[in-house]
Amino acid sequence: MTATAFTPSPASGIVRLHTISPPAVRGPAMPVAHAQAALALDLDEAPGLPARPALRVVTGEERELDAFSARFAQAVVEVIGGDRGVHQLMRWTTEWVYADLMHRSHALQRTTPGDQRLRRVRATVRSVHLFRPHPDAAELSIHVRHGQRSRAIAARIERIEGRWRCSVLDFG
Repeated sequence: MTATAFTPSPASGIVRLHTISPPAVRGPAMPVAHAQAALALDLDEAPGLPARPALRVVTGEERELDAFSARFAQAVVEVIGGDRGVHQLMRWTTEWVYADLMHRSHALQRTTPGDQRLRRVRATVRSVHLFRPHPDAAELSIHVRHGQRSRAIAARIERIEGRWRCSVLDFG
């Protein structure tokens, strides 16, 4: 493909016509359509590429849920360790989860005297990961560190009667 350029001559007022040729290409030339697909500029038309990720805006409600999840995870770890009374979680758990926590708390009190619990290494929450499969439900993955050991807790919280409550709690 050639292009034409016009250059005016200032002294004579005559316009000169120049022909511009394309630059020399080394090797085989690649058609533009193939280059675009190779660069994946148009993901809808590129074969074999994954679909675009679904992006979403984090709302104020989700920030509150993140904060609630972290506080809830810390409270559960403190109840299991004997540092907090299980009754403090009654409002934030279902009856089944509350009964399970009560059973675990009583088992700890029967096996370990209170003065020995105060001197031991306390468990700490290292991370809480939140997944929202439904607008009224969230699943938590909690990493707990206790001395040299790591443990996992899985929880499902659901919006029940206008507030978030834990409906499933599983210790790993």
